[in-house]
Amino acid sequence: MVPTKTDVELKEGAGGSAPIMFFILMRPRQWTKNLLVFAALIFSIRSATMGMLLSAAAGFALFCLVSSCVYILNDYVDRERDRMHPEKKRRPLASGAISAPIALAFGIVLLAVCLLLAFRLQLVFGFVLLLYFCLNVMYSLRLKHVVIIDLLIVASGFVLRAIGGGLVIGVPLTPWFLICTLLLALFLAIGKRRHELYLLQADKGAHRKVLEHYSLELLNQMNAIVTTATIMSYALFTFTSGHTPQLMWTLILVLYGIFRYLYLIHIEGKGGRPEKLLLEDKHILMTVVLYAFSVAFILLYLDK
Repeated sequence: MVPTKTDVELKEGAGGSAPIMFFILMRPRQWTKNLLVFAALIFSIRSATMGMLLSAAAGFALFCLVSSCVYILNDYVDRERDRMHPEKKRRPLASGAISAPIALAFGIVLLAVCLLLAFRLQLVFGFVLLLYFCLNVMYSLRLKHVVIIDLLIVASGFVLRAIGGGLVIGVPLTPWFLICTLLLALFLAIGKRRHELYLLQADKGAHRKVLEHYSLELLNQMNAIVTTATIMSYALFTFTSGHTPQLMWTLILVLYGIFRYLYLIHIEGKGGRPEKLLLEDKHILMTVVLYAFSVAFILLYLDK
């Protein structure tokens, strides 16, 4: 069998390339989720300044690093179970490329520095970032084993990203936008659980205990409800956001993106790593880019 890029990286890391292994440990591919921090800036593009852009970039970087601390803790707690997973067994802690105590110490120091910078950047933003970390710690230690609550905790992380992005540039977000964010995050979380259940049906509880309480039929039904609610909420958002109703045209891109993701989940058997699909599926990536440019164009030139 031809070794994958990840296999090669792990082999090299085990042989002494510590910086590479710590970079992999931080899961940089997951950082795409934190792009949601820029949502408030995009929807405030007419009044955006360079200072707002720099603040949003700082908020994005801090969310990336703190989320990496969460991933380090999660890998530390799950390292034994991850060794039984067909993909996660290659992670630095599960593979033994980095020792557990060193990884934990690295995460603690990184977290302390990030929280200090966050509170200096904006006080309330610092508390949001701290809440994000605490929720994810509770998720890693206990709540990921509680059916349905596990999905809600994952989704709440995206809402906190959106709120943090608004706070750091001093722009409030509308309730409908936050509802859309919550529902879209639930859509992705349910798709991820479905993929895990699909891969591990024979021994689903060995890797993640909560999978014992889910079934493909239940997750499909939940996904149908959340998909419908997401589309309706976004449609309402385009008319109640305080901007031009011309934002309704972006609904076409939202529909395509959601339907494409459903296709990848149900037909291609993907969905276990949404951040990977964003980077590797050209249709999803192009849809996200077109959506961002469309919103910016409409708000700059059509918003009276």
